[in-house]
Amino acid sequence: MREDRKANELRPVIIDTEFNRYAEGSALISFGHTRVLCTASIEEKQPPFLRGTERGWVTAEYGMLPRATHTRGGREASRGKQTGRTVEIQRLIGRSLRAVVDLDVLGPRSISLDCDVLQADGGTRTAAITGAWVALRQAVNTLLEKGLLAQDPVIGQVAAVSCGFVENQGLLDLQYSEDSQAQMDANFVMTPNGGVIEVQATAEDKPLAWEQFMELKMLADKGISDLARLQLEAAKR
Repeated sequence: MREDRKANELRPVIIDTEFNRYAEGSALISFGHTRVLCTASIEEKQPPFLRGTERGWVTAEYGMLPRATHTRGGREASRGKQTGRTVEIQRLIGRSLRAVVDLDVLGPRSISLDCDVLQADGGTRTAAITGAWVALRQAVNTLLEKGLLAQDPVIGQVAAVSCGFVENQGLLDLQYSEDSQAQMDANFVMTPNGGVIEVQATAEDKPLAWEQFMELKMLADKGISDLARLQLEAAKR
């Protein structure tokens, strides 16, 4: 059973916003031993499907470095094809960020979030979403400071955290050793005020009762609240 922290506590979370000197926004986020570098890049152009409109776009790409895990994994670029997991995660990150951005206010430009996993110990997608919001916030601040936007298009915060049942106990923010033996694990993508953007949940052993799922939701509420505070502190730097 967990010995280094309480069941409702996050791993140590650190957000370094000075890791990349070139991107309009950046955040090196650590959830314990999981580390993800998130950078935001602004381009004064739209994707083809938005041309002819004044609407902006926010998108994301996700990848893991070859030695992000215990054994080396080949680069997807060398294989010429992304895995289904990679595509699914980067689409999740993009959806999550667009949910808190007014794309009409953003105007005819794009912000790309690149989320690169430097080290993985569970929760890479949740760390990526949480760090990507900080990088996005910085990038939009740049546009506002330069007078390129008259109004802030970021209409809220979004963070993500995992929860699960391990040995019949609900735990917040699972590391890999816990996630790999969880009876049920779920990723919650939420706003600090309790709004749910997306939930990904899977029962590995047997179906869980609704009351048990709501126990995980309560853990997620606390985790998201703690992460939102850390995001705001980091975005000020």
